[in-house]
Amino acid sequence: MIISASRKTDIPAFFSEWFFNRISEGYALSRNPMNAHQISRIPLTPGVVDCIVFWTKNPGPMMDRLDELKDFKYYFQFTLTGYGRDLEMNLPDKKKVLIPAFQKLADKIGPEKVIWRYDPIAFNDVYTPEYHLSAYRQIAEALKGCTEKSVISFVDIYKSKNKTALDEMKITESSEETMYSFASQLVDIASANGMKIATCAERIDLAPLGIEHNCCIDKALIERIVGANLKVRKDASQREECGCVASRDIGTYNSCLHGCRYCYANFKPETVKATYALYDPKSPILCDSVDEGSGDSIIMAKAESLIDKQIRLDIE
Repeated sequence: MIISASRKTDIPAFFSEWFFNRISEGYALSRNPMNAHQISRIPLTPGVVDCIVFWTKNPGPMMDRLDELKDFKYYFQFTLTGYGRDLEMNLPDKKKVLIPAFQKLADKIGPEKVIWRYDPIAFNDVYTPEYHLSAYRQIAEALKGCTEKSVISFVDIYKSKNKTALDEMKITESSEETMYSFASQLVDIASANGMKIATCAERIDLAPLGIEHNCCIDKALIERIVGANLKVRKDASQREECGCVASRDIGTYNSCLHGCRYCYANFKPETVKATYALYDPKSPILCDSVDEGSGDSIIMAKAESLIDKQIRLDIE
């Protein structure tokens, strides 16, 4: 089983104490967003969990406790962009805090296990293509030797989630011509700093530029980290353009305090505040509680190692 921690929120930045408590107790609970009263009990033990994928913009609160994960395999998706506080309201200083954190993390666990995400890419009168190219170059140069891959995506606008905020910033979705032209200029920057570029859930084909479609829950990378083949399929719950394999997410929506205005996982600031107010690091379920009196029921999640143990004969 692969654990996603998490597409829905930034567990390393805000909920690392909860996460390590869950590791200590060997399980977490997760509410089904499509069936509110159904809660899954997900085991978090080395024999079942093949890999943990962390998604974060600030791993700092977790860094000094990574030794507690010595029995697990894992890697980080680390988002680091050139935006200011008008779009990323509550992030620590990037030059003083986040870039050094990326460098420290890569030194600790290895550059192959820290993926640099420069996404989403959004253009307006302030954040022009020229601005992004300059910001990307500065960050890439600072991260040289700290990562092997840079993942990019262009902003998606969701009417019920981030459209109002992006309209206020005069941000619109980019044309394929704009995306292609911009991406072609990123390639040289990434290559000069020892990185390959991949796109996240983009329809546009940038293969002629040497840019692959990325898999954030990446079978090939996990097999490399684990040192074994995996029996796992594409995640059917994700968009068609998404190349991720199946995983179990233990986060919860509307709980991240970064306040990024382009985010699709946090719909309204007041909802985020209300959800975060429920945070209890000792609870088995993140920013939530189980109420069997209201109809909540806990089911055991199907969980098993995905490592392919079948012996194969290599016959010439």
